Order: sequence, then C-alpha cells, then structure tokens
Amino acid sequence: MPLLLSGRGFRQDLEQAGALALFVPLEGGAETRLLRRMRAAGYQAQMTSARGLGDPEAYLLQLHGVRPPHLGHQSVGRGAAVGEVQRVMPQLGSLLEGSKPILLWLIEGQVLSSAELASLLALCRKEPRLKMVVEMGGSRSLRWQPLEQLLAA
Repeated sequence: MPLLLSGRGFRQDLEQAGALALFVPLEGGAETRLLRRMRAAGYQAQMTSARGLGDPEAYLLQLHGVRPPHLGHQSVGRGAAVGEVQRVMPQLGSLLEGSKPILLWLIEGQVLSSAELASLLALCRKEPRLKMVVEMGGSRSLRWQPLEQLLAA
C-alpha cells in the first residue's frame, strides 16, 4: 500500500510515457486515490468516459459540431430529419488556457479500438502538457503500463 500513499511512482511513469493504460481492481477506490494524488501534484485533472469519444482530437481540443439525437417525428423544414448541427466547445478547452499540466482520465477505455488508442497517444505527443490515463479493464491488483507498450503487443 505505500505506493498509493505518495503516488510518486505512478506520476513518474506517467510523465515519462505521456499516456498510461491502467488496470484497476473491480471494487474500485485505487484509481480515485491516484487521481487525488495527481491533483495534489499540480495537475488539472478531468475524468470522462471513453464511450462516444468519436474523433479524439476534435472532441478534446477543437470546436466541433454534433447533431441532437433523433426523437421521432420532427419538422423537416429547416434541419431535415437529422437535425441542425450544434457547435460544442472542446472538452479540454478551459484546461488548456493555463500553464499547469493537464491529466485526462478516461474510464471504460476497453471500448476503444487500437487506432483510437494510437490517436490518443499521438495527441499526448502533440500537446506536451497533456497526460492521459486510460482505464483498460479490471485486474486483481492495481497495475499500469505505457499505452505504447499495450499497442505494440
């Protein structure tokens, strides 16, 4: 348990790799302690789900458009059957304004394809302040590895 008291080893591995694949015990708790340690170390952290991420670069860093869900019978006059495109702010927009390092914690990362994981890794290389933790599923004990190693296997 001393590993979770400081989180130093986790933070060093994250800063070295840029993106980590995390395997957590299913009863939970360990990941929130690590997240709290990272916030205490000066990171601006945001936790979100990997489901529905779409294009990671556009969703996280750029102004992008989304269409509302189709709710049945609607007017087809202006927006056609699919609805009008709504402009949405980037998910990490407010975090990118400062100079602090940014931690994006993605839960349910096992739903992402290897191409999406590779694009997340490229995003971490493109933006040096951005670090990423992707929860890839359950394990008997808390363990992590660089996301690049997971993709190579």
